[in-house]
Amino acid sequence: MCKLLTRLTAAGLLSAALLSPAQAAEFTIRLGHLWPAVSGPHKNLIQPWADKIEAESGGRISVEVYPSGTLAKPPAQYDAVKNGIMDVTATVQGYSANRFPLTQIVELPGVAKDAVNGSCILQSLLDEKLISEEYEDTKPIFLYTHGPGLLHTRDKLIKVPSDLSGLRIRRPTTVVAELLTELNAQPVGMPAPGSYTAMQRGVIDGVAFPWEAMASFRLNELTNTHTEVGGLYTISFIVTMNKRVYNSLPADLQAIIDKNSGLTWAEKAGEVFDALDVVGKKQAKDAGHEIFTIEGGVNNPDWKPLLDKASQNYIDSLEAKGLPAKKVYTRARELATSCPS
Repeated sequence: MCKLLTRLTAAGLLSAALLSPAQAAEFTIRLGHLWPAVSGPHKNLIQPWADKIEAESGGRISVEVYPSGTLAKPPAQYDAVKNGIMDVTATVQGYSANRFPLTQIVELPGVAKDAVNGSCILQSLLDEKLISEEYEDTKPIFLYTHGPGLLHTRDKLIKVPSDLSGLRIRRPTTVVAELLTELNAQPVGMPAPGSYTAMQRGVIDGVAFPWEAMASFRLNELTNTHTEVGGLYTISFIVTMNKRVYNSLPADLQAIIDKNSGLTWAEKAGEVFDALDVVGKKQAKDAGHEIFTIEGGVNNPDWKPLLDKASQNYIDSLEAKGLPAKKVYTRARELATSCPS
C-alpha cells in the first residue's frame, strides 16, 4: 500500500511539473493574422515575435497565434482587435478602406525602395506623429511594408500599360486600385487569401503582389508571366494590440511589449519580407516562368505619366478633405533617402 501511494505521489508530482508552464501564464494573448501557418511571414516574423514575448516574460505571458484569418477575416481584423474579439493582429491597414489615408501614402509609386526601406519610412512617420491620429483606437506595436509590388498574369506578358487594358487584376487596397485604373486595368478588390481561388476560377486574370505573396499564397502555381515595375507600389501592415489588454498588464510586462515594438521590429519585418521576395522569385524562375523588368521602373516614360497622375490625384483628394497629405508625402520621400534599404 505504501509503495502504491509512493508511486501515485511521484506520478502526481510529475504531472504537476509537466503542467506547470501552462499554469504559470498570468496573461494569454490571442494573436490573429491573415497568412497561412506554412507561410514565411507566419514562421519567420509573427511566431518569432510571439515566442520572444513569452520568453522575455518568463512564461507569464502566453501568446496563442491563429493564422489564416481563424479569429477574424482579414478585412475585419483591425476592428476585431479594437473591439476585443482578439487581442493582437498583424493585418493590412488598406483592408479597412479610407480609414488610414495618410498611412497609405507609403503605398504610392516611387516612395519605398524595398521592404526594409518602406518599413523604416512607415514606422518613422508614426514615431514622428505624422500619422499617429489614425491609430488612437488601438496600441500600435510596429508598422511595416512588404517589398516592391509587381504584376503577375496567367499568360499575357505586360510590357506597356496598354497591355493591361481590360485585364481583371486583383488589387490589395483602394490606393493600388487607383494606380491600376490609370494603367487601364480593371481592379478587383479582395484580400490576399482569396486570390488563389479567384484566379483558379477565372474571376481574375492576374494579381498585384510582391514576390513573397506569390509563394505564401501559392499564386506561382497559376501564373506564368510576371512584370517588375520598380517602385510600382508597396502595402502597409500593422501589428497592433487592444488598448484595454495592454493597459491590464502590469508595468514590467508592458515594458516587454514596448521593448518588442517600434523601429527595430519594423525593420526586422522588412528584412523578413525582402528575404521572402527572393524565395518567391526563385520559385517562379525554377518553374520556367517569363519575368520582364521595365527599364527605369516607375520613371519609364511609358509608365511615369500615368503613375504620377494617380499619385497626384490621391494626394489632392486627401488635401481636399483637410488632411496634410503633401506634408506626409514630402516627409516620406525624405525618409526614403535616409532609411536603410
